[in-house]
Amino acid sequence: MSDFTYPWTGVTRDLRDDAPPPPGTRLMRVRADVGRGADAWEAAVRALLGWDMHRATRGLRVRTAAPEAVPGAEVVLAAGIGPLRLRAPCRVVWTTRDPDRAGFAYGTLPGHPVRGEESFIVERRSDGRVSLTVTAVSRPAAWYLRGTGVVGRASQRTIAHSYARALGRLCAKGSRRR
Repeated sequence: MSDFTYPWTGVTRDLRDDAPPPPGTRLMRVRADVGRGADAWEAAVRALLGWDMHRATRGLRVRTAAPEAVPGAEVVLAAGIGPLRLRAPCRVVWTTRDPDRAGFAYGTLPGHPVRGEESFIVERRSDGRVSLTVTAVSRPAAWYLRGTGVVGRASQRTIAHSYARALGRLCAKGSRRR
């Protein structure tokens, strides 16, 4: 098992909205409603913890032997085609599963183009809304990302919104099954 490529493992677990990220890193947080009601909640938790949200994200390939996101599970995400495919190896750092909140975070492993951690949390609100929050604390690791600045951060935000759209589709599909 490889070591994480950053020293602040677990940083996304309790990072408040007003807290600064570790020095030299950027904080990215995206929140989006993905459904409403008990069926949407159950579908969201299943899809998130079972890797289906990642698999349903357009342009992303997912390889893992773990049927569910659990601490220590490794996953390799890939985007692009042929020799231009970027590989992003990660390991699950922590998970949470409460009556109205569930999710996990994974951290980067050697070969990932960035260094840091990303968490995915679904929450069921008192009004029945189900939302996804994606939080990333990271910095570029690969030479080809170091000069991307605003463009790189915008790409990361775009991917987070793609996760939310994928989870929304899965929640709608799960709600229709009942």
